[in-house]
Amino acid sequence: MTTPYRADHVGSFLRPAELLEARRNAASDPERLRALEDRHILRVLARQKDMGFEIFTDGELRRRNFMSDFTDAVSGFDLGDAVERSWQAGQAKQAGVSSVTGIVTAKLRAARPLTGHELPFLREHSPGAIKITLPSPTQFPAIAFKAGITDRAYADRSALLRDIVEIMKAELARLSAEGAAYIQIDAPRYSYFMDPKWRRWIAAEMKSDPDALLDESIRADNACFQAARRPGVTLAMHLCRGNNRSHWYAEGGYDAIAEKLLGTMQVDRFLLEYDDERSGTFEPLRFIPRGKMVVLGLVSSKRPQMESPDALARRVEQAARYVPSENLALSPQCGFASTAEGNLLTEDEQWAKLALVVETARLLWG
Repeated sequence: MTTPYRADHVGSFLRPAELLEARRNAASDPERLRALEDRHILRVLARQKDMGFEIFTDGELRRRNFMSDFTDAVSGFDLGDAVERSWQAGQAKQAGVSSVTGIVTAKLRAARPLTGHELPFLREHSPGAIKITLPSPTQFPAIAFKAGITDRAYADRSALLRDIVEIMKAELARLSAEGAAYIQIDAPRYSYFMDPKWRRWIAAEMKSDPDALLDESIRADNACFQAARRPGVTLAMHLCRGNNRSHWYAEGGYDAIAEKLLGTMQVDRFLLEYDDERSGTFEPLRFIPRGKMVVLGLVSSKRPQMESPDALARRVEQAARYVPSENLALSPQCGFASTAEGNLLTEDEQWAKLALVVETARLLWG
């Protein structure tokens, strides 16, 4: 049986300005960047301990974004030939926040362990159980496959996904064996299957059947979790609707995917967004298998306004109609910095939100 970890967090923390500046100038002064990373990771580890967390991440402070561990460690990506994606608040016409993702131009090969630059420092300095996050392999075929280029190396997105899964399986097996007590896959692509407009996009732009692609995605992630399965290691999936500079790209409850995904994903806990009306109701939680944990993402990492402890307690009570209270936990709905630039709140506001998670968890579960 794995540890329940009543107070959880998705993993990424806001970067201080000096660390962002050092990363911009990393090519000219890599030693300064590494020294600042080390110093600020020690700081966020101590802060997590002081707050009362029982799991510890490095805040993803060594990364450019939540998935850069993969693209930095794996050859075959061309970061100069990239697809620019506009982030919009649902169907709003306002200017979105753009992000650039590299394109696969050759067969993928892991040049080094994906988190090999993170885990050794955490093993030496973490005051408790280490949590490592990785992107779902399903993230890349949709955003890194460019017709006319990628198909010179891979016949289609499924062929690309198979190679990514093999790389991820090796990494998760290594992490499980080398001291990561908690391994989390961040899987924003599943939100596309919940949102009608994105299901239409899958059919029109990816030329794929959404239901068949959902099945393929679940098989891919399950293969990764199977490789990491080890006694005492917690395996988790975080389901996200987008998180870039406090913007989001998908909406809709879990209803459309709950029975298939929640019922068959081979994890110990699901971290689920429930911070606003875009998340739908708790009713889909009825498909959670007996004994699995649900981490309710009730605290927003996107906006600085503080949630009410009483309101959080009421929401947990509502969720307990579908999942026993002993199988529930609490967290922010997403990380605070899925990209290095981070969401639109201050570090003090971030730590206040995390303190609220710990304090509310203590009140509810002791």
